[in-house]
Amino acid sequence: MAQLGGQGQQIIILPEGTERLLGRDAQRMNIMAGKALAETIRTTLGPKGMDKMLVDGLGDIVVTNDGVTILKEMDIEHPAAKMLVEVAKTQEDEVGDGTTTAVIIAGELLKKAEDLLEMEIHPTVISMGYRKAAIKAQEILDKISIDASDRDTLLSIAMTAMTGKGTEKARKPLAELIVKAVQMVEEDGYVDKDHININRIQGATVEESQIVNGVVIDKGRLDPSMPKKVENAKIALLKYPIEVKSLETDAKIKLTDPSQMAAFIEQEENMIRDMVDKVIASGANVLFCQKGIDDLAQHYLAREGILAVKRVRKSDIERLEKATGARVATNLEDLQPEDLGIAGQVYEKKIFDEILLFVEDCVDPKAVSIILRGSTKHVAEEVERAVDDAIGVVAATVEDGKVVAGGGAPEIAIAKELKDYADTISGREQLAIAAFAAALEVVPKTLAENAGLDSIDALVDLRAAHEKSPYMGLNVFTGDVTDMKKAGVIEPKRVKKQAIQSAAEAAEMILRIDDMIASTRTPMPEGGMEGMGGMPGGMPPMM
Repeated sequence: MAQLGGQGQQIIILPEGTERLLGRDAQRMNIMAGKALAETIRTTLGPKGMDKMLVDGLGDIVVTNDGVTILKEMDIEHPAAKMLVEVAKTQEDEVGDGTTTAVIIAGELLKKAEDLLEMEIHPTVISMGYRKAAIKAQEILDKISIDASDRDTLLSIAMTAMTGKGTEKARKPLAELIVKAVQMVEEDGYVDKDHININRIQGATVEESQIVNGVVIDKGRLDPSMPKKVENAKIALLKYPIEVKSLETDAKIKLTDPSQMAAFIEQEENMIRDMVDKVIASGANVLFCQKGIDDLAQHYLAREGILAVKRVRKSDIERLEKATGARVATNLEDLQPEDLGIAGQVYEKKIFDEILLFVEDCVDPKAVSIILRGSTKHVAEEVERAVDDAIGVVAATVEDGKVVAGGGAPEIAIAKELKDYADTISGREQLAIAAFAAALEVVPKTLAENAGLDSIDALVDLRAAHEKSPYMGLNVFTGDVTDMKKAGVIEPKRVKKQAIQSAAEAAEMILRIDDMIASTRTPMPEGGMEGMGGMPGGMPPMM
């Protein structure tokens, strides 16, 4: 790219081949990309949302209606669309659910902003209006939220999160497992979701899923001669390998006599025997080692009746620590009887085609495992995604103690009050706040569309019902407007809070971009940034 100097001389600013879009063109392309992405996953929202089938380059198939999974699996090229993918990822990390909601709100905010740009309203003014609206929306959300974190509320939260995600028949038993797991690992009002391990195994119905009062490791014992089951287990957790370390530097040992070789081998054996003796001296009858265990050490351990497992993942070691009360020993010298953990039983069991090791009957475990079943691989995967979302929302409710009604009720309530708030603001920001309010109505509108209902009638009925109560939402199964609080259709306040906040911030950031420069090393998508790949059908492509 070049620019003419004062004497007609060319001044090179950017390298040859650099693509650049300025002003309205940049805004138009970015808005188009955001709208296209939102439209792609919009049909997955709600209990009657549809699934997407995603096939990667190797032919692996993912069938899901989980928003963040769809966006992660898609090969998205457009930079603005990637920013909305980050919105979904943040929503997933922060709450675990509401990813589709966050993206479609962001897409609708961009769509409404496009109308304001056509009216010659400056992007900065729109951004300021959106920012004020987002702050006000959080205040309204606080006002309409309900204090609740009892067991019945948590069950309703879990079932609402799993509705429409392939777990319909088993929602209640799964919700029971999830609530029990979250309450077991909760410590001082905080829930570490990493301490709930999900083991997905195909070959049975979803109803046969179970919770383990302890930890399940997807490994078997090292040697068939080791005990298959240990009662009153005393568990040692070790980060140190039970094998002779190889030298880190190049070294040679020169042996001049066969007896020296025998002595060398004997010394190695003695070193390994000493290591095993330290494990035995601690009183442990079960050993989980994060590193390797030598074959000879395995033999000695088996002879002493010790059940051992090697190369256990760090995350599993941490869960075992929380479940059994054991302390991890960084070397064998530190392994003391008081470092051992306790479990009622440790046993090996084969389920379908997987060998698992169960560490059960722990005293007040702060780490548990859920074994999820599914008739096929794809069913089990989708059940796992639904359960993972439900764990996130139940954990958020336990931590915050605040919930809101479902069925689009919070969005209608916030939109109603935002419209009144807009009338109190002077200047063009008023139009941006009103646009923000209208954009939030995309959630109940989409719920109605996906259920095959008339979206205009649904919105009109919802607005009228909200004159009496802020808990009125759309029952997509009957088409009626219902009190969602009484119906038990509720969601954590954090889901809505995060979705609205992150969607507003992403829309603001995209709107403030008026210049896009793509280097030759990272070319813009084909069609000069109008697309995101090569998908036919008149929509800016994404894959």
